[in-house]
Amino acid sequence: MSGGEGSLLDHGNCEDQLHSTMIRSQNDMEFVNDFRQILILENLLPPMHDDNLKLLRFLKARKSDIEKAKLMWTNMLQWRRDFGTDSIIKDFNFHERDEVLQNYPQGYHGTDREGRPVYIERLGLMNVDKLLEVTTLDRYVKYHVQEFEKSIAFRFPACSVAAKRHIDRGVTILDVEGVSSRNFTKPVREVILQLQKIDNDYYPETLGEMFVINAGPGFRLLWHILKPFLDPETTSKIHVLGNNYQGKLLEIIDECELPDFLGGRCTCENDGGCLRSDKGPWRTLKEISMEAECLEKTMATLNVTRQLKPATDSLNNAGSSLSL
Repeated sequence: MSGGEGSLLDHGNCEDQLHSTMIRSQNDMEFVNDFRQILILENLLPPMHDDNLKLLRFLKARKSDIEKAKLMWTNMLQWRRDFGTDSIIKDFNFHERDEVLQNYPQGYHGTDREGRPVYIERLGLMNVDKLLEVTTLDRYVKYHVQEFEKSIAFRFPACSVAAKRHIDRGVTILDVEGVSSRNFTKPVREVILQLQKIDNDYYPETLGEMFVINAGPGFRLLWHILKPFLDPETTSKIHVLGNNYQGKLLEIIDECELPDFLGGRCTCENDGGCLRSDKGPWRTLKEISMEAECLEKTMATLNVTRQLKPATDSLNNAGSSLSL
């Protein structure tokens, strides 16, 4: 275990320090303060979303136009209420996950050289027919949102501590080998656009870079169709590469962090393969969180037991008196 992972419990005010070093521009800080005051006055700032860096992301997404950022923020809050996003980590059980991953390999795996979490999808291996036998597109969208919420709750904070700097963006590798228009029925295209809308509108400025690899003529045609629907700021972060991609990936990701099927040396054989391992500094933070949740439930059970015991004792004493 690295020093970064081991320090998750005792980093003290590390998050505050990371926040203060991130917003260095006085101009940015003024915009954030103005934006925050407007949201407070209009009752649009729930405590769980009162975060300067989150506010800054929405401002950047709308080029510091406070009115446009406020509309984007308001839409985000409404979507979270409608979708049940605030509690989706606990409430949604994607029990078909293993079967989904068999038919659509994907997952988080390690970090890049800057400490950002790396997400990998093997789009070319997606078997749409079998995928729809084990789940629905609506449930898959919920799974996507749940994983994004886990990144906000676990992955980004853990990466920030490990890297000793604020991390709130990730790297995506999209393997599109064998992808053609035949892979994408109308429902699949609609879901992809829905996921893009969720990512862009409700989790803005969280994509660091995306590398589309093994892009052949079939995908390039699809990319030509999809690109106009994407935000220009997003498309500027997307690098479309052919089959000679290993060198580019190894520039940003250490070979020990890169799966062997992408040219690295990692296999995660003890975890069922790289895309099932969820390898990264966040695994420690998730374990701590689960232990804390288990302890909280145990304490709640003990409290209930303590409350019931006096009542039980009273009944027993009353019974003894009656028998006399």
